[in-house]
Amino acid sequence: MNKLVLIRHGESLWNKENRFTGWTDVDLSDRGIREAAEAGRVLKKEGFEFKVAYTSYLTRAIRTLWLLLEQMDLLYIPVYKTWRLNEKHYGVLQGLNKSEMAEKYGEEQVRIWRRSYDVRPPALAPDDPRHPRFDPRYKNLDPQDIPGTEALKDTVERIVPYWKNEMAPMLAKHKQVVVAAHGNSLRGILKHLKNISEEEIVGINLPTGIPYVFEFDDAMKLQRDYFLGDPEVIKKLMEEVANQGKKK
Repeated sequence: MNKLVLIRHGESLWNKENRFTGWTDVDLSDRGIREAAEAGRVLKKEGFEFKVAYTSYLTRAIRTLWLLLEQMDLLYIPVYKTWRLNEKHYGVLQGLNKSEMAEKYGEEQVRIWRRSYDVRPPALAPDDPRHPRFDPRYKNLDPQDIPGTEALKDTVERIVPYWKNEMAPMLAKHKQVVVAAHGNSLRGILKHLKNISEEEIVGINLPTGIPYVFEFDDAMKLQRDYFLGDPEVIKKLMEEVANQGKKK
């Protein structure tokens, strides 16, 4: 049995403040630190022993992975970082409060910006100092791969090939892999693995810090998937994510 564990990073400082984050590099909140460590304790208790791990280029995901692996005594395993696991880029919305945007533009418009499959938020100008092309961690990327905004569709298109070509073969080889990343990049993997439609995927909300397990047979055919944790707590956390774009 091959087991893939996806985990959305613990609550970040901007999650706490209900801000669009995207590619902005924001660290974990105190709650996020606790969530990441607890995820590691849960995975260790359940007997997981990862041989490799994956994460994005963003601190909140990297630190989540560190804290998780620390609890499992697995800080020594190889960690592969890729920009393809970064969060969806939210363009000029990054840093803005979601509820305040709902008050200004309406909840439906914020829902479209947050959850539409193929509608991109307004883009950062190429000369905007916040544009990721000025960030040294992306200096070796092809300029056409560095976005000023993205829709979920763009995120799916950058992560699925990486899953097929890099992550899936590694899972087949090592049997257990953990991925600490972001709501939208993980939804891209989820959409592919479960063949979820464009209409359905926009309604799926991943809670922070909760391990999501996928089990595959030896032919890498998905057998089942499930969250590790109390179903009622997970449901509440999902509702919190869904309500972020509503007026106060």
